[in-house]
Amino acid sequence: MTVLQLLVLAAVQGITEFLPISSSGHLVLVPALTDWPDQGLIIDTAVHVGTLFAVLGYFRREVGAVVLGVLRAARGRPDAGSRLAGLLFIAAIPVVIAGALFEFADIDDALRSVEVVAWMTLIFGVVLFFADRLFLTVRGLEQMKMGAAIIIGLSQVLALIPGTSRSGITMTAARMLGYERRDAARFSMLLSIPTIIAAGILQGWEMVKLDDVQIGVDALFAAGLSFLFALVAIAALMAWLNRATLMPFAVYRVILGVGLLLWVYGVL
Repeated sequence: MTVLQLLVLAAVQGITEFLPISSSGHLVLVPALTDWPDQGLIIDTAVHVGTLFAVLGYFRREVGAVVLGVLRAARGRPDAGSRLAGLLFIAAIPVVIAGALFEFADIDDALRSVEVVAWMTLIFGVVLFFADRLFLTVRGLEQMKMGAAIIIGLSQVLALIPGTSRSGITMTAARMLGYERRDAARFSMLLSIPTIIAAGILQGWEMVKLDDVQIGVDALFAAGLSFLFALVAIAALMAWLNRATLMPFAVYRVILGVGLLLWVYGVL
């Protein structure tokens, strides 16, 4: 792959991963709109891993608290960090299982189409709009119970379909459960950590089996770039949610989804 292709893919992934607009959907659109060859799941996963390190860096305090909490829980002294670790663990289980089944059934490629992305972008953009507009903000992350974590985790399974948006569907579920926007975003980003780790291990093994040095170099370069873009995007989103809503992202999704459908069905 050329440096330009890797730069564009890293920018798209880094900027869109934590915004509720679907990074996987936008990655599908890149080759469709540029006539570049599809970059494949290995490069997709590499840029996701780059964003993993960005979220680890930005939320280093929460991540540190989770790690220490697990260690304290192992010694019989659970605390807030171990509680958060438990919530993240239980929420990650559904998508890890579903992702393994998708990989085993080899249906990932069948979903990587502009038509699928268009419909999912539109449908879940509308859902995000109503979730953010109609549901009250009455809870913080410290009030989250195991049942809420399970519901959010189950919703994340839908994000295996490109265009749904992992961050978008988890934020939507959290908003429907009454969680404040920043806390919904924070839990969504922290939940990305075990999810991306699982995907990275799976695709990393596929890369090892290919024994292709060049794709390994490309993957590392793309991951580094996506890390930088993602750091900026996370900081911008959290600052935005201090004073504003998720409405612009919902509107963007609806406009993009409608535009893609018109293009797919030959109207444009």
